[in-house]
Amino acid sequence: MKTVAFHTLGCKVNTYESEAMKKLFIQDDYEVVDFKECADVYVINTCTVTNTGDAKSRQMIRRAIRTNPLACVVVVGCYSQVASQEIEAIEGVGVILGTQHRNQIVEYVKQYNATHQLINVVENIMQTQRFEDLKVASFSENTRAFLKIQDGCNNFCTYCIIPYARGLVRSRPKESVIEEAKALVANGFVEIVLTGIHTAGYGLDLEDYNFVDLLKDLCHEVKGLKRLRISSIETSQISEEMMALLAQENIIVEHLHIPLQSGCDSVLKRMNRKYTTQAYLEKVKRIRELMPDIALTTDVIVGFPQESEEEFATTVNFIQEVGYSSLHVFPYSQRRNTPAAKMSGQIPENIKQQRVHTLLDLSQQLHQQYASRFIGRVVEVIFEEVASDGELVGHADNYLKVKAHGPKSWIGEITKIQIEEYQTPYCLGKAV
Repeated sequence: MKTVAFHTLGCKVNTYESEAMKKLFIQDDYEVVDFKECADVYVINTCTVTNTGDAKSRQMIRRAIRTNPLACVVVVGCYSQVASQEIEAIEGVGVILGTQHRNQIVEYVKQYNATHQLINVVENIMQTQRFEDLKVASFSENTRAFLKIQDGCNNFCTYCIIPYARGLVRSRPKESVIEEAKALVANGFVEIVLTGIHTAGYGLDLEDYNFVDLLKDLCHEVKGLKRLRISSIETSQISEEMMALLAQENIIVEHLHIPLQSGCDSVLKRMNRKYTTQAYLEKVKRIRELMPDIALTTDVIVGFPQESEEEFATTVNFIQEVGYSSLHVFPYSQRRNTPAAKMSGQIPENIKQQRVHTLLDLSQQLHQQYASRFIGRVVEVIFEEVASDGELVGHADNYLKVKAHGPKSWIGEITKIQIEEYQTPYCLGKAV
């Protein structure tokens, strides 16, 4: 039997796209094997968010070539989209795809196996106007399923290469989104996470249909769906209509991930983020009026070029004022071919690391404060796995990680759990 092995770097969107490509190989009678094994085909789904992403991608390409020099090595994704010449220079690569044409991946492998001539089909992503529909009906590992609804981003933040790797916003046809959501529910998934490069940018390229319309349709048309989660949403896309919908629809979870990147207006301006901290805070206050218990999480970049101690302190104060339930913290990483990489005042690594640790400590405090509010209360949990101590572990709808004693049959089901105590990183509880 023919075998294929995948290695996926980067984000949830890449995870989704790898699952879709796996399905295409399985339909062509391939068996999916571990990346460490000797396979006929290796697919490396690359990431280019940082220069480290590039380096890891090259490392995995070379590892595949070493494991089986006779295999067809396929390189796809963001790094190959922005640097296909660099990949061409690695001897042993068979097929190079960017962030398009992945639905024809099996055909390109056949073509390469027939000719043993390198195939490079990367083209200008900025001219691409249609969403590439890759369908996924199941995931090999999770009880929650990711559903990709759009690709591309129109924001052009100064630190980010992604618009050049993914192109401008392209929304998936709503019929395709709903059809896939129904298929996922039919396959036993009770929670769906809507994902994309700029998820809530869905509909920017459509007439008379937007992200809120899609949320309403998913809530009403997908029978059996218990939870709908939005992977990330920009503050500018949280409209009054959206907040009202979140407050009234029980299916949409009480958790929003709203990227901040910096809590200081001068840094936001250098980043080309198109909001002020004041506008962001007003949005947060309004959300909390409607949903007092909502979990808010965010992304923060520290050590952006020229970030002074005062600017960093302003960010720390702002994060405390918002009162997130946890933070994703990243040291600024110089990404070649972006405006920020050429800025003066690059911050030394040791200072970036100090700032990362300051915010990680703060994140831990904030998480404990938020979780402690739920002690004595009942939350609805979808259990996902059995921990090493035999207890079940899962997430409440506000994304708190919950551990409780119960039978394996609870995995994938919604169970009411009373929270009894918090022990980092879990809320411990018992079934009601």
